Amino acid sequence: MRRHRLEFVAPGRVAVHEGPAPQPAADQVLVQTRFSAISSGTEMLVYRGQWPQGATVDATFEALAGTFAYPLAYGYCTVGRVIAAGSAVTDDWLGRRVFAFHPHENLFCAQPSILHAIPDDLDDENALFLANMETAVNLLLDGAPLIGEQVIVIGQGIVGLLATALLARFPLASLTTLESHSLRREASIRFGAALCLDPAAPDLFARLGALAGQGGQADLVFELSGSPAGLDTALALTRPTGRVVVGSWYGSKRVDLDLGSFFHRGRLTLLSSQVSSIAPALSGRWPAGRRLDVAWEMLRQVRPRACITHRFALADAAVAYALIDRSPGETIQVIFEHPAADRQ
Repeated sequence: MRRHRLEFVAPGRVAVHEGPAPQPAADQVLVQTRFSAISSGTEMLVYRGQWPQGATVDATFEALAGTFAYPLAYGYCTVGRVIAAGSAVTDDWLGRRVFAFHPHENLFCAQPSILHAIPDDLDDENALFLANMETAVNLLLDGAPLIGEQVIVIGQGIVGLLATALLARFPLASLTTLESHSLRREASIRFGAALCLDPAAPDLFARLGALAGQGGQADLVFELSGSPAGLDTALALTRPTGRVVVGSWYGSKRVDLDLGSFFHRGRLTLLSSQVSSIAPALSGRWPAGRRLDVAWEMLRQVRPRACITHRFALADAAVAYALIDRSPGETIQVIFEHPAADRQ
């Protein structure tokens, strides 16, 4: 077997490098990848070169250490099977299906402590959404929706759709979503939104009960569009003393906000949400393991594999990223399938 590893080499350019198969150290296992998923949010910022200068990639995971700089191996949704183990690893890891926060490659070595065993009642394609589901769970922990609230989710990419699916399980007064692309609007309704609107609609604010300079009707708004303009929209749709959860990472894109009309008088609350940590107010009773257990359970309930719209071989990565970049309305979740020949 040979290793095939994807790297971002310049804005708009990726390359797949081939080399000898890695050999696990005594305390490692060798994982053979079956699927890996492209993040159309953070990963596309890397593809476009839109990360902030000097930012770290993700200190939470060993495979994503360091700062953003080309060439860069990046990705964090990988599912595979353990096919070899070092001498210090117990044999029960052999053959185990695992999820890893790891870049796109068909073979990689890792310590078992950073792998997540996939429950027997979940197939590989649903398990592939673990990272995004954990993000959605974290968004709800930060937003803390209450019974009877009016909630809006801006952006129905995969994280937005999963957040919608979780919010649909709450006894809310209303759940409305905003999304530019019709394919995702249709998925949003299937995932439980009562109404999904195009944010470019000329009557959007009127339909959602928002008055210029006086705010809207939503108690809680999640901004998950990845577009800086989405945050201004979120503030305009929020009622007095309401809260806005900012789950988007804008990278190097600047945010221009209208804070001069309603924001101060309305006493709106802006909340940042990022899955690499748990809010201090919750961390005492919500360790990361508890949040992860909830994410596994939500995968069982939501079964998000239906969101997979495109499948590519790793060799066709350039085509996959160009599709997401140029025609986002045609995609929801794009994944790489690592061919059967590589798994023998």
